[in-house]
Amino acid sequence: MTWITVTLLAFALGVVAQVRVRSPLANPTLIATLLVAALLLLTRVPYATYLREVGPIQGLLAPAVVALAVPLYRLRALLIRQWRALALSGLAGTLAAVGVDAGLARALHLNTDAQRSLLTAPATSPVALQLAHLTGAPPALAATLAVLSGLLGALILPPVLTRLGIRHPLARGIAIGAVSHGIGTARAREEGDLTGAASSIGMGLAALIVTLVVAGLSRS
Repeated sequence: MTWITVTLLAFALGVVAQVRVRSPLANPTLIATLLVAALLLLTRVPYATYLREVGPIQGLLAPAVVALAVPLYRLRALLIRQWRALALSGLAGTLAAVGVDAGLARALHLNTDAQRSLLTAPATSPVALQLAHLTGAPPALAATLAVLSGLLGALILPPVLTRLGIRHPLARGIAIGAVSHGIGTARAREEGDLTGAASSIGMGLAALIVTLVVAGLSRS
């Protein structure tokens, strides 16, 4: 129970910081990740031990992801009318993210494990974890890079979209979801239900498209 308590307290501190400090850096997931990682390093507790102890929290991940679909149901009529634009933009955003991750990994001469792990980074971490068996990437590294991708996307993408003058909630949501999946979708919901719903669609499309890309590459 020790690490479950530590994790929940770290996330609670992140929520408090987000309420009091109106900054993109005051992200509860980012703050909790940094605090827990620091404690693991200080106490020299292996990550495998931590992962085993927080298993009950991991079990809540699936229902939490399903809960992101609630805005989809409420706004289904509008989203159905815009399905072509959402599907095309989700496809373009995900393929761009996969291309950038793969290109940067090669340009930076990262090792094979990192290149394979980055290939699935645009997908949500549970999907990346399962796809690691197809890509041959270390599952822990694939899941970690997917989480980092989500964190960076949630921090950087919203202000970048604002700077580019992209203010339509559907456009912002699909872009955020296609790159930063669940963490980005939680951030997108702060902008409104429509942005959050579009981000949920982007997250789902990214998981599907990355899976198809990996399946195609594994057969070639």
